[in-house]
Amino acid sequence: MDSTRRPISIWIIAFLYVAVGVAGFIGHFHSLLAREPDSIMIELTELAAIIAGIFLFLGHNWARWLALAWIAFHVILSIFHPVRELVIHAVLCALIAWGLFHPGANRYFGRARSSSPPDAL
Repeated sequence: MDSTRRPISIWIIAFLYVAVGVAGFIGHFHSLLAREPDSIMIELTELAAIIAGIFLFLGHNWARWLALAWIAFHVILSIFHPVRELVIHAVLCALIAWGLFHPGANRYFGRARSSSPPDAL
């Protein structure tokens, strides 16, 4: 695989992070307007997902660490919820970690920085 081509796993994960972040931000916005406890932290968490997704798509290495930290945070929060939620988040975390750090993704994120942006495909 050409190291400048974005792996399909990065396309999928970046899209999912943006979609989940936007949906969560919109879905929790009423809590922010109602000044409910933790609403600012929830919205910041959703914003972090959006940022991670956008910058994953743009090929920034730090964004995959933010994306991994985001899902790991959800695994930790799931400890205080039903076991099913913990299992789902743990499986998602493992899949996302693989998608972000498999050899093709490592080549993509480790490529030498050049003045040209990565291929759109």
